[in-house]
Amino acid sequence: MTSNSRRNFLIGSSAAITLLSNTGCASGVGKINRQPNIIFIMADDLGYADIGVYGQHYIKTPHIDSLARKGVMLTNGYSNSCNCSPTRTALLTGRYQHRFLVGLEEPLVRLPLGVPKEQKTMPSRLRDLGYHTSLIGKWHLGSPPVHGPLQHGYDHFFGFLSGAIDY
Repeated sequence: MTSNSRRNFLIGSSAAITLLSNTGCASGVGKINRQPNIIFIMADDLGYADIGVYGQHYIKTPHIDSLARKGVMLTNGYSNSCNCSPTRTALLTGRYQHRFLVGLEEPLVRLPLGVPKEQKTMPSRLRDLGYHTSLIGKWHLGSPPVHGPLQHGYDHFFGFLSGAIDY
């Protein structure tokens, strides 16, 4: 994937997430939503200095830079794995990836494989708090109808279910 198409994908995803997070969040007409909007961008193979706000000078990322300036910039990041599915498993559950078979397998070859349905996830906990949750992009944690994003706490999903996709 070229840098230009990767950048366009990130810009489009950021815009879509922003639009989705601003729709339907208030509990009623005229009421102010006191919960902050949360936008979390997880990008495979994106390094610390690959966006402008963290020092990239050659590839311009003005929309992501704007989100960082208006929100919170995290300067210490750690990944529990060098592969996508284990990292996504840990992020989704808040637990070490090796606690689940899906967190040990890469690539995902056994079906059905995924986070156990009874396991609480970050999006299911946010939904319990009144948030509307959306995932845009790559899921790569199992196949519906048992292990899809809608079965693990997301209200909306638009993207790819598997990995090795050329955007």
